[in-house]
Amino acid sequence: MKNSILLFLCIFFGNSIIPASFLPPPINQLILKVKVIGVKDGDTVEVLYYQLPIVIRLEHIDAPEKKQAFGTVSKQKLSDLCFGKNVTIISKGKKGNYDGRGRMIAEIYVDDKICANKEMVKSGLAWHYKKYSKSEEYAQLENAARKNRVGMWSDKLPVAPWDFRK
Repeated sequence: MKNSILLFLCIFFGNSIIPASFLPPPINQLILKVKVIGVKDGDTVEVLYYQLPIVIRLEHIDAPEKKQAFGTVSKQKLSDLCFGKNVTIISKGKKGNYDGRGRMIAEIYVDDKICANKEMVKSGLAWHYKKYSKSEEYAQLENAARKNRVGMWSDKLPVAPWDFRK
């Protein structure tokens, strides 16, 4: 009924007189259903959207590099979570958010319930990437993994990937 009234008002009066409470929220994210066809490392996957391959950089996190301690374990964990599966990716912005290398930055949801990004931090196989993320939830997940000495936090002096790359 509400939609019929909204349609009637739009047709006869235009958008200018419709109260804001009747208008849908602005679209500020891109949501895609895709299949994961490759895992490049612990924070990057390749997905297939129809016939288009897209490289996804997991938002909020930075995983150990392949040649770094826990790099292969991190890649394997992400692979176990999502390789070969149909997943939902959520990227900020109407057309998505991209990094300087052309990779879409997104969160990946398996079965619409499990956030792979959060699972990587929770398992101690990725850092919360505070340089690009102010998420309190990711900070808390990292703190819990550190406290419980999970994954890379079992090392005495884990090296952040951004330091390792230098």
